Amino acid sequence: MQMIIVDDEAHWVDNLSTTKPWHELGIEQVHRAYSAQEALRIIETYPIDLVISDILMPEMTGIELIEKIRERDKRIKCIILSGHSDFEYAQEALRNQAVDYLLKPPTDAELMEAARSAIAQLKAEWENVSSRERTENTLRENLPLLRGQLLLNALHGERLSEEEWARKLESYGLPFRRGESALLLVRLEDEFGQRWSNGQQLLEYAILNIADEIFGEYANVWGVKEEHGYLAFLLQFRDTAEVGADLLLEKLSMQLQAKVKQFLKGSLSIVTTETFVFPDKAAERYRHALAYFRQIVGDEREFVMRAGDLERSVSQESLDVLHAPPGLGNLLEAGRWDAAERKLLDICAELDEKGSESWEHCLEAGYVVASSFAHYAHRNGQSLASLIGEDIEPLQNGEAFASIGKLRNWSLGALGKLKESVSSEVKDIRSVYVKKIQEFVERNLHLDVSLRALADHVNLHPTHLSKLYKIETGEGVSDYVFRLRMETACHMLKTTEKKIYEISSEIGYLDPAYFIKVFKRQYGVTPQDYRDGKATT
Repeated sequence: MQMIIVDDEAHWVDNLSTTKPWHELGIEQVHRAYSAQEALRIIETYPIDLVISDILMPEMTGIELIEKIRERDKRIKCIILSGHSDFEYAQEALRNQAVDYLLKPPTDAELMEAARSAIAQLKAEWENVSSRERTENTLRENLPLLRGQLLLNALHGERLSEEEWARKLESYGLPFRRGESALLLVRLEDEFGQRWSNGQQLLEYAILNIADEIFGEYANVWGVKEEHGYLAFLLQFRDTAEVGADLLLEKLSMQLQAKVKQFLKGSLSIVTTETFVFPDKAAERYRHALAYFRQIVGDEREFVMRAGDLERSVSQESLDVLHAPPGLGNLLEAGRWDAAERKLLDICAELDEKGSESWEHCLEAGYVVASSFAHYAHRNGQSLASLIGEDIEPLQNGEAFASIGKLRNWSLGALGKLKESVSSEVKDIRSVYVKKIQEFVERNLHLDVSLRALADHVNLHPTHLSKLYKIETGEGVSDYVFRLRMETACHMLKTTEKKIYEISSEIGYLDPAYFIKVFKRQYGVTPQDYRDGKATT
């Protein structure tokens, strides 16, 4: 939580910001502003939660400041400080939803109680936004999409703990559990395209509903459209003692075909699987069913076939971890280096399990890993060779894929070099941004060099720019600007005969009186005393 204290009297700002136990209220950062305009610039840049402002300031009153704040963010809480017990001021403050109106000087108890009240209001409002009821309503609205994505994740082999699966199934209101299940893949044949050219999603929704009606009498049904265009249905039968799951599945699949043909005027082809343990074997059975459509069925139409009938004809020796989400390429793009390393280790562990039959799998894994590395390098405008150096040679001559051990060593070594190159590149980029900022400030010290203006100059968000500059230099941007202004003022006072107001204008202070106040706070003497050699620092 962040707050800002605003007053044209610097001693009030400095005293309130540094001597009060704000951290006890959960306030992590206290910003200081010596004018309303400066406060607005800070509010545009930082996620401010609470404003404590004086009411009478040059250029803009505290009431006008609150009005400007309300235009930007209605949730920011405001407390007004005033040396005047004017009833009209208090009314205006309350009309603009100020939390409190305190007379200067407020006691510590009054000030902390007003801040505590403001924070309590903030928490109540945000708790309402994130309340269980509101969250559940949002969840219900998006439930079909969430359920569908969860099933797709299972079919793609996403690895979740048993507890995580149970939690997700329960939170999504799915009556499924770990246990015996079956899978249907349904292909919509060509005549649907001719009849439903303008309503494909509506057609798929109708088929999902018909399937739910037919299978729902005997089983829990969970359906989704997958990326190859098939409709996939996961089934968990409630009681199949009389007929048996395989026969019941075949019978109900034929009913689905018949009803779709009768009411939707199109034909379906269906591949069913043998029962398997969900979610452990879901990805394996899904790939098996896909292989049937690809290798066994081909162009045949309007059939119901059980994949288990020809199990020996279809290889199931595919790699699970290599292709399971999230992919290696996605992890690299997201900069998740630790997760990418775990992914590589898991791929190699799966290859180890396949033992002597692993040469082609090792080749497959190697090409996917190398392709992911090369794609990442090219997306960043570089060649893979320039990033991994001599490690490109084992890739070029195929030595990197010669064995599981060599693949493990090469891929982890290359990953380390990619990470190192990115870290170096990031540092170089930060240095470039810092140089651009400092050069711009030096040239334009008499103009607007606020954080917002600097961020616009280098096309970064102000908050990101602030963090980047602090990481690279150890100093905040505003601290650098202030320090440069003061050092420039000192230099000009000693080496030129310019008037105080001229120096003030040249370093970006339009109000000479404000410049004098700031200078004295920094050095303990006025600019004129400093010029006359009376500096105390």
